[in-house]
Amino acid sequence: MLAARGAAGAEEGKDVTSSPPEPNSNMLVLSLFPGIGLLDRAFEEEGFCVVRGPDLLWGGDIKAFHPPGKFDGVIGGPPCQAFSTLARLNDSMRRNGKNIKLAENLIPEFERCVSEARPEWFLMENVPDAPMPDIAGYRICNRAIVDVWVGGVTSRHRRFSFGVAEGTNLYGLARFEIETLVLHSPNPLPAVTAASGGRSPRYHGERKMKRRYRGGEIYKRLSREEICLRQGLPEDFMKASPLTVEGLQRMVGNGVPLAMGRAVAQAVKRALADPVERVT
Repeated sequence: MLAARGAAGAEEGKDVTSSPPEPNSNMLVLSLFPGIGLLDRAFEEEGFCVVRGPDLLWGGDIKAFHPPGKFDGVIGGPPCQAFSTLARLNDSMRRNGKNIKLAENLIPEFERCVSEARPEWFLMENVPDAPMPDIAGYRICNRAIVDVWVGGVTSRHRRFSFGVAEGTNLYGLARFEIETLVLHSPNPLPAVTAASGGRSPRYHGERKMKRRYRGGEIYKRLSREEICLRQGLPEDFMKASPLTVEGLQRMVGNGVPLAMGRAVAQAVKRALADPVERVT
């Protein structure tokens, strides 16, 4: 179960693990780089109204996008390949005459869209080694978590940068804390990634798997059902889709695992629970 908050001051007999308080009503959130909307789904479950911006997956171009209207918050995860282990692997392969085409660093486009939209808060997801967002007029804090720490089943490691507009006081950025499990599995499953071509490194105790030797590691071919389950989705998610297993993994693997997204959305909800007070 999730760690209790405020247990020291709780009255006897009261539940200190109750759901987070409701955020301001009708909070409108713009989602950048939404993909198939896994992070959006987590925020929608917490009562936020999410509007999806353009994504390359659907033929959109973030560079041609300018946020229309007023948004309370902005969320999104720019492509992470340039700062992931894949980038380091590419450096090694390039020395051997091979090359992997990496996605462009689009963090500057995320920063531009936030600057244009001027929301009261934003949340950016990326790998721990990615540059932190730097947006004038915002105070920012960072929290890194692993999927299995928050109820997921994989080793996916991500950093979340939460920013609030200067001139507001949401009881300090310290209110943005992602609750983690008291106990979790010491042997999480390998994360589903978009770049692994439908394969996943073997994990301890796994048997009866189709194997392929690649780069010194034994890989297993993931099924459609396992790809979805590792991301926290129903095993029949997109069952009727014409996508190949590799295509499904590229789509689903780009998303934030649902357990991780839910924990982060709840953390944002708690941070926004108290009325916004202007700093004079």
